[in-house]
Amino acid sequence: MAKGAFATGAGLSTVGFGLLYYGQNYLIYPSAFPPGSRTDVPKPSDWGLDYEDLTLVTPDNVTLRNYLLLQRKHIPNATPMQTYPGETDADFAATRPTVIMFHGNGGNAGHRVPLARMFYIKLRCNVVMLSYRGYGHSDGSPSEKGLRIDAQTTLDYILHHDVLSRTPLILYGQSIGGAVAIDLASRNPTAIRALVLENTFLSLPRMVPHVLPALGPFSFLCHQKWDSASRLRRVPREAPVLMLSGLKDEVVPKEHMRELWAIAGRRGEPEQEAQREREKGAGKDDTCVQEGYWTEVAEFIKKLGR
Repeated sequence: MAKGAFATGAGLSTVGFGLLYYGQNYLIYPSAFPPGSRTDVPKPSDWGLDYEDLTLVTPDNVTLRNYLLLQRKHIPNATPMQTYPGETDADFAATRPTVIMFHGNGGNAGHRVPLARMFYIKLRCNVVMLSYRGYGHSDGSPSEKGLRIDAQTTLDYILHHDVLSRTPLILYGQSIGGAVAIDLASRNPTAIRALVLENTFLSLPRMVPHVLPALGPFSFLCHQKWDSASRLRRVPREAPVLMLSGLKDEVVPKEHMRELWAIAGRRGEPEQEAQREREKGAGKDDTCVQEGYWTEVAEFIKKLGR
């Protein structure tokens, strides 16, 4: 009986470890949640925004279906901006920052259109909304390697665009999107002007004990690393960082953002960097609607200049 119990326990453990190792992508990248997220993708036009469907094909032949919102001189209900006689919409767009949006691990890019609207209408930024592989209408299956390729493909498109290539580039990432942003900036140190990070983490293995305490001793099995702690050190100090965190985030412990902030500060003099934790009642999904959030973002971008 003892041998049988041991064998059963060993067998179940092996199955459990196998599911943890090989099935973790389904836990980390729940692209079908909430239900309908792979088929029902809101469009910017649903919020009255003009946009372009931006279809990109990655080097490993995955098709990404993104959204591009280019600035124009006159946009209804938008923040007024100084324009000049003879200036074209393209010329005006080239004077404004470009924000690449990296969304969190649930839902799809379309669910973040209200955030894109803030960047586009209130802050008058060009906006590229990346739809990761395996999310929304994009093809493929998500993974750390795949999302890194997706981000690089999007950046390469921007760097070769007639208008966007002349603009300062700001990376905006929420949760795992912050990890994607940090990774991209670390690999393209001269291309990125600044980062805005919300509720992101030091690394996924360091998240396991908090999210799944029972599996804490087996965090070494987490092959999706997203090691933001080490990659942030490679982002040059010339790229300032704004960090915004909700102290009641149900997933990412506040200590992760605080340590990332300390790492950012050790890169050099953080003249244009800031960390804000005054969203004390904010959780994972409502930090961006807290009072003062967009004021902080607007002031940060304004200070960047050209």
